[in-house]
Amino acid sequence: MPDSLAVSTALPNPLSQVSAAPTRAHSPGAAAQPLALDVDQLFAGPPGAATSTQAPLDEKLRQAYFWMVNHAIISPHYDVEFHDLSKPRTRFRLGDSRAEVELPTDQSYSSFVLLPLLTFAVRGRCLLVGGPGRGKTASAILMGVLAGYPVRDVRRAMQHGHPQLTVQDMFGTPLPRDLVAAEKLEDIDVAWRSWLGRRVKIVDEYNRIPTRTQSALLTVLADGYVEVFDQVFETGAAAWYLTANDDAGGGTFQVVDALRDRIDVVVKALSFNSRFVGDLVERTERGLRPEENVPRSIVFDDDEHERLHREVIAVPIPVPVRRRLEYFAAQLELLEHAARQLEYRTKDTARLAGEDPHRLAALATGRDQRADIGAQTLNGLSVRALQSLVAYAKAMAYFRGNPEVTLDDLRAVLPFVLHDKLQPDLQAAAFDDPGRESLRSDRVSWIRDLFDTACHQYDAEGLDTVDPVGDVLAELARGLDGLTEVEVRRRLARIEGVLAGWQDATKLHGSLFEDALALKYAHQRYSSYLTWLRWSGT
Repeated sequence: MPDSLAVSTALPNPLSQVSAAPTRAHSPGAAAQPLALDVDQLFAGPPGAATSTQAPLDEKLRQAYFWMVNHAIISPHYDVEFHDLSKPRTRFRLGDSRAEVELPTDQSYSSFVLLPLLTFAVRGRCLLVGGPGRGKTASAILMGVLAGYPVRDVRRAMQHGHPQLTVQDMFGTPLPRDLVAAEKLEDIDVAWRSWLGRRVKIVDEYNRIPTRTQSALLTVLADGYVEVFDQVFETGAAAWYLTANDDAGGGTFQVVDALRDRIDVVVKALSFNSRFVGDLVERTERGLRPEENVPRSIVFDDDEHERLHREVIAVPIPVPVRRRLEYFAAQLELLEHAARQLEYRTKDTARLAGEDPHRLAALATGRDQRADIGAQTLNGLSVRALQSLVAYAKAMAYFRGNPEVTLDDLRAVLPFVLHDKLQPDLQAAAFDDPGRESLRSDRVSWIRDLFDTACHQYDAEGLDTVDPVGDVLAELARGLDGLTEVEVRRRLARIEGVLAGWQDATKLHGSLFEDALALKYAHQRYSSYLTWLRWSGT
């Protein structure tokens, strides 16, 4: 054996290094640690160093992130930025386009590594998109290894999309003897594929799967079971990772809309930074594969994975953060001239009727089409999209060691969750501004800009301190039991007074539209209760 090779194989394995110090200075148990930790300090422990198995799960999740971002997935992109408001921001502008380089003042992250990890925590459905060889499949395989499965089993269990993939190929095959001897379908046993019961499920190039097989995959994603020859297999909760070479409908088969809608988060594999070719050289020379060298200390067993999910979901969302999300979502659905009745004045009404939304939007005169964020979208948000957004915001807060969801946590995950959920109206006036031209293709920045605009409008309206609709709903939420007729009439008059005050003072914007519907709901609840009071004689 050549001496140079002998020296190389004797070097410490860089993939075995795990943070020996708390990864977040303010997290529980980190008070005694120095506040300034750089990447070199985090990974300065001896080879193979691992934290105690008693480390909190949020710390273990962060350890997994830093191991992946520094040793496994070469992604030196800090596109999920956070800032410490107590520190001044540092910005630089480069080139003719004045491309901004802003240096984060708080710990920031690579979306390509972080979002799959948050998907693992919430047991969601993540779509990884990007050109061939960008690391999509490698990232998904690492998630399977983090769940405790041997890398060989993860590779074998991964489903590869191809044009001939049938439902039986993907999910299970009926036993031949039963097909011959069975007198009815329930007598046929099915040999189910082992991947269906795993806590991490991977479907590579899902847009190469035939439409019929996609429909069966949809059932598994949406409802957690698969049916073959009248036999049902319950798949259980799992984190799903799907990959595609693009997110614009490419592939052998068009992905059915219902399947795309079941995806919780979309993450793009960013380009490789050539300054890190040295890492590739070292891996090649030493034969190192990250998925085969995952430290045991960052692997989650069944119980830990279940507990991790429970702890994430338990993170509270304070009212001020929730209200800004509500206000943002309220701006998106209204299409004032889509119907006569208030409840149907939505973009979905126009879509179902086959109407041109631009023609209907043009009828809304006097509204600032550039300031109205709803004018930039072709649709609103579904309940499923909002639920996904809530789950990932909780996961982000948990990952960052926050006791509750902050506005920054919500803002960070929102573009990735809504990436395929919000469709831009590229004919909108807001895109005509030369400074916003890049937002036509940069979906992440566009969605974040929508949210920032909504938050500025929310603050300008002072809705944290003056929110009559919120007061009405809070009063209703306390219950109706024991209310007298006099009190019910007072509350009805209050609702009618709020609506009367809006009648001539403002235009019908999205938030006003939803607030009016909420007041109508509350009014009906009180009216029904008043009828009951009279009937019962109480």
